[in-house]
Amino acid sequence: MKKRLSILFSLLLVMSLFLAACGFNKESGGSENASSDGGDKKKEQELRVNIKTEPFSLNPGLANDSTSSNVLLQTFEGLTRIGKDGKPENAMAKDVKVSDDQTKYTFTIRDDAKWSNGDPVTAKDFEYAWKWALDPKNESQYAYQLYYVKNAQAANEGKGSLDDVAVKAKDDKTLEVTLENPTPYFLELTAFYTYFPVNTKIAESNEKWYTNAGENYTSNGPFKLKTWKHNDKIELVPNENYWDKDAVKLKKVEMYMINDNNTELSMFKNGELDWAGMPTGQLPADALPELKKDGSLNIQEIAGTYWYKFNTEQKPLDNVNIRKALAYAIDRKGITEQITKDGSVPAMAAVPPTMFEDNKKGYFKDNDVKKAKEYLEKGLKEMGLKDASELPAIKVSYNTDEKHAKIAQAVQDMWKKNLGIKVQLDNSEWAVYIEKLHQGDYQVGRMGWLGDFNDPINFLELFRDKKGGNNDTNWENPEYKKLLIDSQKETDPKKRLEMLKKAEGIFMDEMPVAPIYFYTNAWVQNKQLKDVVMSGLGDIQIKWAHFE
Repeated sequence: MKKRLSILFSLLLVMSLFLAACGFNKESGGSENASSDGGDKKKEQELRVNIKTEPFSLNPGLANDSTSSNVLLQTFEGLTRIGKDGKPENAMAKDVKVSDDQTKYTFTIRDDAKWSNGDPVTAKDFEYAWKWALDPKNESQYAYQLYYVKNAQAANEGKGSLDDVAVKAKDDKTLEVTLENPTPYFLELTAFYTYFPVNTKIAESNEKWYTNAGENYTSNGPFKLKTWKHNDKIELVPNENYWDKDAVKLKKVEMYMINDNNTELSMFKNGELDWAGMPTGQLPADALPELKKDGSLNIQEIAGTYWYKFNTEQKPLDNVNIRKALAYAIDRKGITEQITKDGSVPAMAAVPPTMFEDNKKGYFKDNDVKKAKEYLEKGLKEMGLKDASELPAIKVSYNTDEKHAKIAQAVQDMWKKNLGIKVQLDNSEWAVYIEKLHQGDYQVGRMGWLGDFNDPINFLELFRDKKGGNNDTNWENPEYKKLLIDSQKETDPKKRLEMLKKAEGIFMDEMPVAPIYFYTNAWVQNKQLKDVVMSGLGDIQIKWAHFE
């Protein structure tokens, strides 16, 4: 997940300083002491990274995870792209005109914008892709990211027609978009993958165009998909039809799917990978102190939160006091110091401090066992139970990963020791796991969220609607929902942020998730690798990457 920068409100511009993108090289913190030198990489210009698992989907309209994003950001391109400076810049659009009331955008598509098969990229390709994602039958988890477009939400909820969605191809090169309300970060949103175009001709002739590499898989970004060996490896090569192909220096990118952190680091040390760790893969936590000591470890704070979601329609998690008891009884400092070891920060709030500075402190004390026991007692009384021994075991689910497993085991011990609550652990591979969460087949499930754009609403809007694409908690609150809706109509930036902060207060009081820590990215890289651009939102772009 991650992208977008406000271009109208000065307050959001100030916040962007915390999230400025960085091109990592020797001067800006790149790993000069990394063990891998990769041979004559300058000559080969071949990059090897690990993405851990099979992507959920390489259709921009269906993708909803960071693994898919790590591929799509290299192979596709939106109307805008987040540039090296962290700000949106023209990409597929060569020109953007905005109406005086800030609700109508007219994009002019580049004359030299082409798909990887040579077809021209047209305004219709954007209209088709956005409306496809909004079509309820396609079950796009990220359709709500398009709700900024007028009549988009009604169409997605089956209360309106897709024909009324205010994205219109006026001709092959002119796309007109009308928004529900002024949205200061809209040009950041148009760089996000849900807003990417799809080759209409290909998609209409083959509805499964995105499931394999080959002639049907067409993209419009710096790279194209050469091979896709499912659950094994993806290979990218430069897209010779990309409008800015001269900026692309890499000749090949290999993305391995190795879901073992120790193996990933070993491959890096052996010269088999040029990058190990976040945001594409992950380093073993036990190795981080030594990597930090030898100077090869890079750490960057990012706008992201790791949390445990509660299924609020499953007992006993339908009781707010039980949820609070579980959340308060977690020792976050212990988790970040003993398990993650990557500079991550204990989280007692949902929105990262890069967006709400006072969230460094949060809404409650870390590891407040006394308060947790008080909430547990209240919850048990409301349920007609005498003590925690009468509660059935609570199932904590997580996807296969060493860190997730260690955190789940630690939380299991904390809840048993502090509250006397029995916990069962439930592990499954990513594709199975994410489907279980989306279907509500869980009690407590681990998840993380990395900002898609630089605004607090991106974290809060996840839980606006009970059946929202990435909610999964089945929680909804009318006052919370109204504050978010009203905030989108508020033109005073200060008042708008106050409304969002009030909404977060409601969210943290009802506790549909238990925040655990705020993310950092930790990685090592080949010392010859330059100009990989990582944003403060946690994503990565290799358009400009090269070896020196």
